[in-house]
Amino acid sequence: MTGDPLVSIRCLVYNHEPYLRQCLDGFVMQKTTFPFEAIVHDDASTDGSAAIIREYAEKFPDIIKPIYETENQYSKHDGSLNRIMDAAMHLNSKYIAYCEGDDYWIDPNKLQLQVDFLESHPDYSMCCNCTRIYSEDKKSFTKRVLLQDCHGDMNPEEIILKGGLFIATCSILLRKFIKWPDYPSYCKDCHVSDYPLQIMCAMKGKVYCHPRSMSVYRIGGSGSWTKRQREFDLEDTIKARKSEVAMLKGFAEEYPKYVKVFNDRIAYYINLGIPISKGENAVELYLSTFKKEIERYTWKWRIHLRMRFVQNKYLQYAYYQISNRLFLHRFA
Repeated sequence: MTGDPLVSIRCLVYNHEPYLRQCLDGFVMQKTTFPFEAIVHDDASTDGSAAIIREYAEKFPDIIKPIYETENQYSKHDGSLNRIMDAAMHLNSKYIAYCEGDDYWIDPNKLQLQVDFLESHPDYSMCCNCTRIYSEDKKSFTKRVLLQDCHGDMNPEEIILKGGLFIATCSILLRKFIKWPDYPSYCKDCHVSDYPLQIMCAMKGKVYCHPRSMSVYRIGGSGSWTKRQREFDLEDTIKARKSEVAMLKGFAEEYPKYVKVFNDRIAYYINLGIPISKGENAVELYLSTFKKEIERYTWKWRIHLRMRFVQNKYLQYAYYQISNRLFLHRFA
């Protein structure tokens, strides 16, 4: 199909050799009335990922646009990865889709359905879909389906409070102007890119969830985000959490209508991340890092913080039973 691509797919790859063909097959099987491109970025993988990308790029040159790194960009944490991907997208593409190398699409009409929706609904900035979860450890699909009960319009408060794993990144299609060229530094500097992007879409327009399951999110695979999260480093953890808190505070300042929602998310996020199992020194350093934010807690978050250190399991159970009914259910 000739002409400029209407959609740019952003695909990040790192040591995804066992799953990468499934991912790339999901791109090339798409049936559309418009051209699209897939920017497939290999971040200096040490397995055979680059060879697989070369194979597909040679076979589908109009779709697969490869980038091969000799130095890992993700580990720099300086925004280089995003800058490289931004520069690689076709200047005239209108929409952006996402799918990392260990996730995949299962519906050949995914792009067409999502583009048709956004083309006919100019007040919507993003659409997504129900997503199945595949456990690499168990070699089977989980019972949980992301967004199973969220068909239709999505509530911005829900997108803020439930965090980046609420909507599967591999399911979204968004208008390019949301991210490029003007994207605030508090989003660019965040250690994750999908969560602030989803929030920005909710702030700048409506978000629609398609009831059809069209994508699969893999957990526990080599090179996956969930696998990396199991590896704990206190300094990196604190740095990452500081960047996410800064991102949420940036949104709160720019969109004061939702300031209370962002503050609740900040408190929940800080409290949830306390490294209690890592010892007193780790906890002390963590709490001192977020001292200013903690000092601004409302009473409910001060109690929530104290309960993180309560060792009486019956008291903890009673507290969480009550608080789940009152407010914590909004974060699950």
